[in-house]
Amino acid sequence: MDLFSSAVTDTDKRKALRAGLNSGVLQRWPGAFSPLVAKLIEDIGFEGVYVSGAVLSADLGLPDIGLTTLTEVTARGGQIARATNLPSLIDADTGFGEPMSAARTIAALEDAGLSGCHLEDQVNPKRCGHLDGKAVVETGEMVKRLRAAVAGRRDENFVICARTDARALEGLDAAIDRAKAYADAGADLIFTEALADAGEFEKFRAAVDIPLLANMTEFGKSELLTAQQLGDLGYNAVIYPVTTLRIAMGAVEAGLREISEKGTQAGLLDGMQHRSRLYELLRYSEYNEFDTATFNFTIPGA
Repeated sequence: MDLFSSAVTDTDKRKALRAGLNSGVLQRWPGAFSPLVAKLIEDIGFEGVYVSGAVLSADLGLPDIGLTTLTEVTARGGQIARATNLPSLIDADTGFGEPMSAARTIAALEDAGLSGCHLEDQVNPKRCGHLDGKAVVETGEMVKRLRAAVAGRRDENFVICARTDARALEGLDAAIDRAKAYADAGADLIFTEALADAGEFEKFRAAVDIPLLANMTEFGKSELLTAQQLGDLGYNAVIYPVTTLRIAMGAVEAGLREISEKGTQAGLLDGMQHRSRLYELLRYSEYNEFDTATFNFTIPGA
């Protein structure tokens, strides 16, 4: 019975993530701020789901400055991962402590059903990667963080991605050097934050020979490239981390303002997801069939 969790095992999801990264086809991972959004991402036909630390913080009413805990991130990430048959990559910030804590983080995320995570080289407490005021640890410190994470991995298929925020602080060449060191430390995937334009993405791809992830977040420092452009540049995956939350919150704010001003939601109906579509995503009829079959019995002799 797979009504209450995905029909695909955690290991198979992790294998699918790795296969996708090596497929030569760009893997598109929109951010999911809830399990329901993850279901919609799968239904529309994307290759994976991303769980953003910034979104998780925002959903708790907090800024993205390292205030969330491993317990909070693992719990929410697990809820999202279990809701879909797609692999899920989650933002694990700086690993929630010293290198040994990074190892524990990997174990917790594996237990929660995630398919992979990324760890970044910022100083803790971290900052949003597209804002100023960041600081990065020395390369050697991040290497220790990554080696601990790799050592803490029990499922060899779990993907460990290394994110560097050095581009904005030390320049592109330094970020490339860091990426190479992180690959040597065992990272399966490299995520370079806040590259400026297609030229920088291309230069990074030419210099680093393991799978690369591009971040197409809105209102940040990176030019918004299309999936076709990123695929042509040789990138393996792209995330749209905050897109769904921004779309949703824009619609929620506009709708609340209209209700406040007009006293009714009647003019908003055409923009709403219909009840029938919600029930389709939730597999409402299958739950009803299960419930009916479970209680459709008689007691002998009664």
